[in-house]
Amino acid sequence: MVVVWITGASRGIGEVLAKQLANLGAKLIISARNEAELERVKKQLTGKHAPDGVKVLPLDLASGEDCLRDAVEKAESFFLNAGVDFMIHNAAIERPVSRQFPILECETLLVVETSIDSLADLLASGFPNSKSAPLHWHKTTALDVTEESLKSTFNVNVLGTITLTRLLAPYMLRRGKGHFVVMSSAAGKMPAPGQAVYSASKHALNGTFTHCAPRVTIVCPGPIETSTGSGAASSENKASSEKRVSSERCAELTIVAATHCLKEVWISYQPVLTVMYLVQYVPTVGYWLMDKIGGNRVEAAARKGNTYSISLLFGKKKAS
Repeated sequence: MVVVWITGASRGIGEVLAKQLANLGAKLIISARNEAELERVKKQLTGKHAPDGVKVLPLDLASGEDCLRDAVEKAESFFLNAGVDFMIHNAAIERPVSRQFPILECETLLVVETSIDSLADLLASGFPNSKSAPLHWHKTTALDVTEESLKSTFNVNVLGTITLTRLLAPYMLRRGKGHFVVMSSAAGKMPAPGQAVYSASKHALNGTFTHCAPRVTIVCPGPIETSTGSGAASSENKASSEKRVSSERCAELTIVAATHCLKEVWISYQPVLTVMYLVQYVPTVGYWLMDKIGGNRVEAAARKGNTYSISLLFGKKKAS
């Protein structure tokens, strides 16, 4: 019997992992902030130990060490003579709230106004040199993220995850077995438009958990096709032309990687993997490429387009 604890199990990859692991006969502990959604997931699970062998454990990773310690103690006591064998760290805040400003398409560059005074001047001038493209809004750079949003992202993605690991690891060490699976991201290996803070949090996770080997598998998915609770693809996924790995395939490969104790795995389609290889193994070339297509990637992201298209090398017109 294997006991698996999954955070962020109420939707997305976490929900799919719960379904696949239940089908494989694992006993599960599923956690997220929304207890009602966890109960919904539990009712849908099938397998040797589902749903009776599935425990719902509401959890907020930003709740502090005392609350996380209580959660660990509950998780370790749910099943008689069996503690947590696999801890899957899947919960995360993807994009923090930022101050949003208009993006104007001009003849020579994409202008992101970050000053209200500058915006007022621009409005008064009648948008000189601008095309007739409509005004639209977009989340801006890391410089525009509020301190509160920055802290909320790191409290969940980094501090809460590390604290939960630190509290659970002693139980595993006493039993002489146990494994952590960290759902990181391709954004933790290379730059991604509009994801500077999220990327920083995933870099922090990667750096921390590489020091915890050999009991860790770090998973770095690229663009993933996720679904809502109803099973429908999200509107963001529908709007993008990126070729995305399905959440089912991502979960399947994650389970394979964890059961084979692989140190790190990247899950994506091309050209994302090629860019990751370049940044990892030939950083001078990789970051030159990032600089080369950076502006076009930002513009593609603003329009919910494909930020990894090879055509971005040839300019925004061919990439659209």
